[in-house]
Amino acid sequence: MSPVLSSVQPLRRALALALRLGTNAQTGSGYAAAENRRFCPAVSSGVAPLRASSRRYSSGTAPLIRQLFESESCTYTYLLADTETREAVLVDPVLETIDRDLKLLQELELNLKVAVNTHCHADHITSTGLMKRRLFGLKSAISKFSGASADILLSEGDKIAFGKHYLSVRETPGHTDGCVTLVLGDESMAFTGDCLLIRGCGRTDFQQGCAKRLFNSVHQKIFTLPEHCLVYPAHDYKGQTVSTVGEERKFNPRLTKSLEEFVNIMNNLNLAKPAKIDIAVPANLVCGLHEV
Repeated sequence: MSPVLSSVQPLRRALALALRLGTNAQTGSGYAAAENRRFCPAVSSGVAPLRASSRRYSSGTAPLIRQLFESESCTYTYLLADTETREAVLVDPVLETIDRDLKLLQELELNLKVAVNTHCHADHITSTGLMKRRLFGLKSAISKFSGASADILLSEGDKIAFGKHYLSVRETPGHTDGCVTLVLGDESMAFTGDCLLIRGCGRTDFQQGCAKRLFNSVHQKIFTLPEHCLVYPAHDYKGQTVSTVGEERKFNPRLTKSLEEFVNIMNNLNLAKPAKIDIAVPANLVCGLHEV
């Protein structure tokens, strides 16, 4: 190869490289833009592609939850626990299932801190009193407006802590004066007791019941939660286990009505008297220890 050609070829390569760099700078397309178009063909060259969120969730951030069923009264009991500290809370425990619940606590190696009732039940006897005898340090809890005795009397805004989690108390009277809804701290789930059921609600014809108060409680304290918030009731009679706030806002056949229509529905249910009311209410007023 001649000396002239040997000196020209490096110059040509340098010139070609400069031209390519100049073109990319003027058009703003470049290699990165071409790659974006290749992997995101629907995105134009002037728009940056969507990127995956950098937010990360560590394992074990959500509490452990178990939904337990008692068939005679169709009552749901809920066990919630912090997976790291093993501290737990039990919501609406039933006397007939105390051995099952204690066995589960032992199997999961949980330390039950509080047993809480969402109200003074009329259809079953709570196991909180007897459970306190069998678990050292356990505290019972119920609304201060229930008229019942307990270690902790709950008011609006109170928090029931278990590990790094907590349940926040929302007063939701109407079924009884002492009804509360317990909302997980991140508002991802709510334990509504008898106030809000799946496609229904608690009756209002006894135990200080008031249809207007119940309607206002649901709309002001539960339907104001996020749509995705899971609704876990104290009872279900049709095999349903969970709903959401969004579903109940749309599909609840009673609570989607006007206040006047709702009151009329509740005043004309003509339901039978709860079978156990005469023994359950007195027992639950003294934390389930009545004649146990």
